Amino acid sequence: MTDIPRRAVARTAKLAALPLGFAGRTVLGLGKRVTGLASDVVSAEIQQRTAEQLFSVLGQLKGGAMKFGQALSVFEAALPEEVAAPYRQALTKLQEAAPPLPAASVHKVLAEQLGENWRAKFVEFDDTPAAAASIGQVHRAVWKTRAKAGLPVAVKIQYPGAGDALLADLKQLSRLGGMFRAIQPGLDIKPLLAELRERIAEELDYELEATSQRAFHKAYAGDEEIFVPKVIASAPRVLVTEWVEGIPLSKIISEGTEEQRDRAGRLMAVLHFSAPGRAGLLHADPHPGNFRLLPDGRLGVIDFGAVARLPEGHPEPIGRLVRLALAGEAQAVIDGLREEGFVKQTDDIDAQALLDFILPMLEPVTLDEFRFTRAWLRSEAARLGNPKSPAYQLNRHLNLPPSYLLIHRVTLGSIGVLSQLEAKAPYRAILERWLPGFAPIS
Repeated sequence: MTDIPRRAVARTAKLAALPLGFAGRTVLGLGKRVTGLASDVVSAEIQQRTAEQLFSVLGQLKGGAMKFGQALSVFEAALPEEVAAPYRQALTKLQEAAPPLPAASVHKVLAEQLGENWRAKFVEFDDTPAAAASIGQVHRAVWKTRAKAGLPVAVKIQYPGAGDALLADLKQLSRLGGMFRAIQPGLDIKPLLAELRERIAEELDYELEATSQRAFHKAYAGDEEIFVPKVIASAPRVLVTEWVEGIPLSKIISEGTEEQRDRAGRLMAVLHFSAPGRAGLLHADPHPGNFRLLPDGRLGVIDFGAVARLPEGHPEPIGRLVRLALAGEAQAVIDGLREEGFVKQTDDIDAQALLDFILPMLEPVTLDEFRFTRAWLRSEAARLGNPKSPAYQLNRHLNLPPSYLLIHRVTLGSIGVLSQLEAKAPYRAILERWLPGFAPIS
């Protein structure tokens, strides 16, 4: 048995053990508590032990498991505080750190991708990784230029065997789908994993990521609010970009001032809604590890491996239907949702009931300014997740068209981060500026 298959078997065994101990007991109780149905309390000791086990296993596995863990660390804002606390500390570690690839393996990848003389391209190269991503790790270095000091760069290096590992992880992680259903009941995890699989090839190709990052860099060149680092060099498994010096959003979430949190949240919303129109792309990995607040106040954005290609910008029906909902046009809303495939043609759903279901989610854009909070997100999760509520019953009849799947996932992830930041901003004005169809027709 070769090293890669042997490692794959070990990874699969570790992942397979998680649903038995974690999802089989604790997540079931956690899911019931989110929906407000269980009176029993999961002990703090079990929560802490489970959190530590989850971080240990997902962190070691890197690949799809780490990506799943990063998603969970975003959505922990939807959980009750006493339940979320031990998970927050463990899961947020996945946004910035994971067990590193040995230096010898790093050098081997660099030699394969940049040539045997790879060291000649750098003034300095730090063998200790500065950060970890789901399928690779990042090193600080200084790229050789005509200037004596060189250029500080980030060198992203893909883990050997990441492709096979990612596929294996995703296959196993389908068994943890119940964790997402605690947040949105009726959500079928299979389409989400299928969508993730379809993009594995793209995320594994760092040259394709470089193309996406160049498009973002060009779109935001000279921008006063958003900074996208320049691509310096690329190969299929190595990507070299300008180094971004700033405060990670994970630190702003835990230690930042109200001003920093509000600014970071506003700029995240600007990026989310402006990028499709400006770059024809949507940054599709909105976890805090991919953002920095720069000393000059701009939002630094990194990691463009996951993007949604939207050459026509954000779909116009999203903005139009939100505007119609806020105007109380119940029939127009349900007609539009049927046309886009969110409501099946054969389902008989009361238009006003559907509007009443939607409106609480749109509260952030009903006011001149809105502050996202963990409490607000938890209340929405409870409303949608309680099987006794009308919202839960109605939600089970709604469909998510494949063309909207990634946009939906990114929007939910962004809301999770905004709720962690507890960021106040003029979100309605941002939508009026950037979301097609939302601004009132003059």
